[in-house]
Amino acid sequence: MRNTSPMVIAMAAIAVLFVVSNSLFIVDQRERAVLFQVGQLKGAGFAPGLHVKIPFFQTVRKFDGRILTLDNQTENFLTSEKKNVEVDFFVKWRIADAAVYYRATGGQELVALDRLAAIVNRGLRDEFGSRTIQQAVSDERDAIMEELEAKIEPNVAELGIEVVDVRLKAINLPQSVSESVYDRMRAERARVASDLRARGAEEAEKIRAEADRLAQVTLANAYKTAEELRGEGDAKAAEIYAKAYSQDAEFYSFYRSLNVYRSSFAEGRDVLVLEPDSAFFKHFHGGAP
Repeated sequence: MRNTSPMVIAMAAIAVLFVVSNSLFIVDQRERAVLFQVGQLKGAGFAPGLHVKIPFFQTVRKFDGRILTLDNQTENFLTSEKKNVEVDFFVKWRIADAAVYYRATGGQELVALDRLAAIVNRGLRDEFGSRTIQQAVSDERDAIMEELEAKIEPNVAELGIEVVDVRLKAINLPQSVSESVYDRMRAERARVASDLRARGAEEAEKIRAEADRLAQVTLANAYKTAEELRGEGDAKAAEIYAKAYSQDAEFYSFYRSLNVYRSSFAEGRDVLVLEPDSAFFKHFHGGAP
């Protein structure tokens, strides 16, 4: 041992470190790993942390375990009306089973993206093919995505992939189709507007008729009340006049004559041709007729 050269010791240490380093591997929490032995798949599903393998005979291959994105190009799909729609979508996915993923795709992400895109395209073609343009572009987008995820789940499971989310970024119509759809929508909105205007005019006529009826009733009631008050006033006045006449008939006659004189000569230009001893002038002669 004393004669062992430092070079040999260093080489032995390096060999030991090399063997140990090839006996251990670390799996990060963001990774998925598979273990091969002489080119054959031997294990998968390793938890994050430090693991042991047989050096030189076993190798490890790691894949990205984070959520990845398939940002697909715009695709054309036919609706139930045989009209084209241009759909832009993306898919959020990740590796669920590294062993199945490797067997299905050879561990190539591009292969996985191509196969995933084909599965999603077929699902979208079926979804849009069962809907009209109006349903596709209006209120059924959430339903399309939910049904699509349910349909493609068995197929993507064969790739060892889990689809986290599918989103439709845009659903556009070709120019010719857009014009026809917009024309139909405008016609529908115009029909609804006309219907609402007709209902409003009908309600307005009802309100005006009711207001006119209430006005006539109010005026009639007011006229009735006025006539009753006027009649009561005239009766009261007649009662007072009767009482006054009964107390002093001569004074009452004189008072009435003064009112007649005032009314007759109010203008100052009136001319009356009467006999001097007429009853009209009896109070001008000291009350003698």
